[in-house]
Amino acid sequence: MGWLIVATAMLASSLLGAFGYAWWRRKKELAKRRIPRKWPLVVRAMVNSRERHVWRWLVRAFIDHHVMIKLPVTRFTMPQVKEQGQHWFQILSGVYCTFTICTPDGNVIGCIDVPGLRGLSLSNQTLKHTLLSQCNIRYWVVDPDNLPGTTEIRAAFLGEQAVLKEELARIRTEAEFNETRANLKAALLRQRNHTQSDFAKLDALLSSDPHSHEAYESQLSTSWQQNSFVAPLDSRGAELDSRSAELDSRRAELR
Repeated sequence: MGWLIVATAMLASSLLGAFGYAWWRRKKELAKRRIPRKWPLVVRAMVNSRERHVWRWLVRAFIDHHVMIKLPVTRFTMPQVKEQGQHWFQILSGVYCTFTICTPDGNVIGCIDVPGLRGLSLSNQTLKHTLLSQCNIRYWVVDPDNLPGTTEIRAAFLGEQAVLKEELARIRTEAEFNETRANLKAALLRQRNHTQSDFAKLDALLSSDPHSHEAYESQLSTSWQQNSFVAPLDSRGAELDSRSAELDSRRAELR
């Protein structure tokens, strides 16, 4: 009977201990997932100084595209078999590129990696190059201290035909602009010569006939009075003079 009581007590204590441990672990897990009142986080820059240098270069090179920062490859790729999505997501969720170039409608054309101080492992480069190449997406690793030309990277990402077409369009636009500027300059020069010719004729006419000079000044004076602000004041002054004369006559009658 005594052994039975001891065994029962040991079993109860074991069950109580297991229940307490389970309750403690659950409480600890809930504490980890609980949203804090004050987050222990601070703001940091999305790129470092080396990456910022490449970013500005890419913005100049692809002014007609969008340059995305540190985008995971799972954002712009998808599995061919829908049921395998979760499997490949777990494998590729940590794979991203420093910069991703996409068209205005959101289609990715290429990715750029900027190695850190420790460099970029060959296995990482091989994985991205194989994956992106099979998706028809260009992949480059660039050194911020030795960047290629903008024409070179545009030809690699967009194709040589597209770059050649852009260059021909630029040359055609520049030629049209130069032609328009030349035509405008010639028109201004003709207008200037025509104006100078009119003034020369007027000077010659005034110098040869003094009466024409007086007639010209009279015409200017007449047109000035007709179009000046003084004319309304003069007409108003004449009206005031007539009223003043009428008041003087009434005063004389009253006297």
